[in-house]
Order: sequence, then structure tokens, then C-alpha cells
Amino acid sequence: MTDNTEAIKQGYSFDSAAIELGVLVQEKKPVPEAKIRIPLGMLNRHGLVCGATGTGKTKTLQLMAEQIAAGGVPVFAADIKGDLSGISTPGATSEKLTARTEALGQDWQPTGFTTEFYALGGKGKGVPVRATVSSFGPVLLSKVLGLNETQESSLGLVFHYADKAGLALLDLSDLRAVLQYLTSDEGKGELKELGGLSSATAGVILRSLIAFADQGAEEFFGEPEFDSADLLRVDDAGHGIISLLELPDLASKPALFSTFLMWLLADLFTDLPEVGDIDKPKLVFFFDEAHLLFNDASKAFLESIAQTVRLIRSKGVGVFFVTQTPKDVPDEVLAQLGSRVQHQLRAHTPNDAKALKQTVATFPKSDYDLGELLTTLGIGESVITVMDPDGAPTPVAWTRMLAPQSLMGPAPADQLEAAVKASALQSKYGEAIDRESARELLAKKLDDGAATHEREQAGADGGEQGEGRTRQDREPRSESRSSQSRGRAREEKNVVEQVVGSTLFRQVARSAGREIVRGLFGVARRR
Repeated sequence: MTDNTEAIKQGYSFDSAAIELGVLVQEKKPVPEAKIRIPLGMLNRHGLVCGATGTGKTKTLQLMAEQIAAGGVPVFAADIKGDLSGISTPGATSEKLTARTEALGQDWQPTGFTTEFYALGGKGKGVPVRATVSSFGPVLLSKVLGLNETQESSLGLVFHYADKAGLALLDLSDLRAVLQYLTSDEGKGELKELGGLSSATAGVILRSLIAFADQGAEEFFGEPEFDSADLLRVDDAGHGIISLLELPDLASKPALFSTFLMWLLADLFTDLPEVGDIDKPKLVFFFDEAHLLFNDASKAFLESIAQTVRLIRSKGVGVFFVTQTPKDVPDEVLAQLGSRVQHQLRAHTPNDAKALKQTVATFPKSDYDLGELLTTLGIGESVITVMDPDGAPTPVAWTRMLAPQSLMGPAPADQLEAAVKASALQSKYGEAIDRESARELLAKKLDDGAATHEREQAGADGGEQGEGRTRQDREPRSESRSSQSRGRAREEKNVVEQVVGSTLFRQVARSAGREIVRGLFGVARRR
């Protein structure tokens, strides 16, 4: 390996604001004057953090989140193992830490960062995060349910029917109610009109939903729906607020968790205006355990993800995927990731060796033997290349990462609970709401239909009392029917008023944006 210290030092010497990741390693020793950085304005060109288990990915995520927040940019990350919660607490010093930071020339100061804690559906200690089934959409829901392409298309027809009929799909019980209605005697005529939706397929989807709800997924859907704008906040000091979504039960519902993160990205894309190239992003989004999103995904789904990642850059949002190897991320997504932080890889099996070879191929040309270097990196070391302010890749640099200044481990439980209770968002999202929606409206429709049938049956049994009934005899019945019509009109008006007063009204107000999201994920309303 040639001595390329000066070239690398110059390659990372930016005039613009940047976050510091670490320092160059040369001959296995740190070079403090050669700092490895990412320009703040290039963070919305996205990135990738990779490495085998135990090589320091979580600490790198923590370090980057700290630096980005200190630069005035909000951060979102999923806290898979609970280790990231310590970012809210000043770090603890030790002899080992002091020796490391001094060798790197790091001015390390114990610092805690303003943090908001969230939990899906309130299943955890954070502020509850929920989404309505309607905004989640049929394609993302199909991914969660493991539906095939035919069933996914059929679910799209069900969503279209609910939209057309004015049936708000707020939680899973609403969607089940629509499917049960369409497969019932009362709704089979409307099912037939949907054309491409067979009763057998509707039954499969319904059973999948019931099993999904039985696993405890019901609580993730409903109201109040989370407003992704709450991720874009800064604190009183002008530092970005770090939002951590607790995912303690990832193994039981991996598809739900990863797809929920994709919903958040799609929702951000819907609401944010175009901003083009800006000095710093509006938000940096860390997508941990990214392989879960791409596992068993259809070609159309992958294309939609790639399109979302590509387009959301212009909305000022940067996305960093965190996973074990670059091969976990599809090529069409990988091609859009401008920054790479690669920790140690292992090559103990043929598959590992193949992954290593593929990883080496994703880096620009360098003086390193990356095949050897990537397998010998120490914990807390990585190989890095980023985009410079002109959009060109920086030299590949063997880097020793800086140490996070916050606590490297979970925050004390009592401190976390106190922070959640004190959150201003508790009053907004703390209590679940069950408003009138598809389930109630369909139940009312079925009750009204049964009552009408009973009245008609009673009228038929009573029969006519003779051919000689006069116009005057019939007039009171006509007046009665008029009164019933007015009564039904008042009932319908009350239903409309209730719907307008519900979250459905907010959904309608955002319908144009929702259509964009549905278009991105291949679920624009079908006719």
C-alpha cells in the first residue's frame, strides 16, 4: 500500500460544514490531522452503514446521529436493541475511552442530546406511533401480510371500493369489516361489480388479516395517526431533535416493523415540499436492519422503494440504510447511496466470500487491498468513501471512528420513562381514538337493510284492505313515508357531520398527497 495520507487528507478537506466520523489509519496507527468527514449538504445523497455483527455499526449510527443533530438537523432512527436510548444521556468516561480519544485527537466531552422516544402502537415505553390502514395502503400492507401479486392487486380493489363508498379504513377491523361485507349475501353484488376480485381471494385476504390481528398487530393501526412533521423539530438551542422508535420485538413481526419505516418515508415524501439542493437536510433517516424491508419483496415493490429514495432527496431528506453487507440492498437502491461506511466483514463461508467480493466491487478504485483490509478491520474501524461538495466520491479511507459523546448503552429506565411522560406529544398521541369508520358504517347499513326488509315483509303480510281505498285514505301513508325520508336524511346528515368531524376529514384534506404515495407504491386507485 502506498503512502496516500496527503491525498486522503486533501480529499476530505471541505470548506462547507461537515460532520466528523474519525481519522485516517496509516500503518495501523491513527493520523489525527487527517480527519474523515461527510459534508452536511451531502447527507441527502443517502448512504450505507454495513458490517458484521459486533463490529461497531450501532456506535457509528450513534456517532453520526450526535454529529448531525449538533449541526441543527433532526434525526430519526429505529432503536432495534435498545442501545441507542443512551444518546439522551451524557457518556461515562473510562481509561480505555480516554486513551482512544486522545490517540484520535478527539476533544471528547460527555454530552446528552435532546431525544424523543416513540413506540409502535404504544407497545413499549415511548409515545405511541400509529398509522391508519388507509394511509398505509394496499401495497405496503400486502408486503406485511405476505400476499402474492394477485392477492395484492385484489387488496388494491378493496381499498378502491372503500374509497368510492366513503368507508374510512382506520384500523384492521375496518378492513376486515369491508371484506366480510363484500363476501356476505348483502355485499356479493358489489363484490361482483369489482370484477377482478374473487370471493375466494377475498377470503384468503380476510383470513390473513385475522391471523395478523391475532398476533397483536391490531394496536399498530388506528388513530390518532402519527404526523411525520413531528420528526422535523429542533430544540431551543437549535440542535436537531433525535427521534428513536423502539422496536423491542423485531423478531416476531419483522415485515411489519420494516414496512412501517417505509410508510414513514412515504409519508414524509407526501407532506414535504420540493427544496432541491440545500445547505443541510431537513431530516436524516436511519433505516436499521434494512434487509428486512427487501426480503421476499416483489419487483414492483423494490422499484417503488428505489423511486421513493431517489425522489425524497429533493425534499431534503437523507436516508442511511444500516445492514450487514451491501448485497442486502438491491442494486437499484444501492446505486443511489453516495456515502459508504463499511465495518469488518467475515469470510468464513462461501457465501461470506461472495459477499466480500461484491462489497469490494461497490467501492471506488483505491490503493488498498480491500479484500484483505475488510476482513482485518478492528472493532470501531471502517472503510469510508463519501460524496464531496461537488458530488464526486472522496478517496477510500481506512478510518478509526470517533467515540460517541453520549452514553454507549441503554439510558436508565427511570430517566427514559420520565422523558416520555414529559413529552409534549403525549397529549397528541397518548390515547387511542376509535371514531366512526367503515366498521360502524357497514354495521349501520346492514341494520338498516334488515329493518327495511322487516318493514317490507310486514307490509306484504298485511296486504291491501280493498280496491276501493280512496286518495284520502292513502294520503297519511304518503305523509308517513315523507316523514321517514326526512328522518333518513337527518340520519345521513348526522353521519356526514360525524365523518367531517373525524380524522377522515383530515385524510380527505391530504388526499392529493396520499394519491402521490399510492402512485409511488403502485397503488393508485384502480377503476
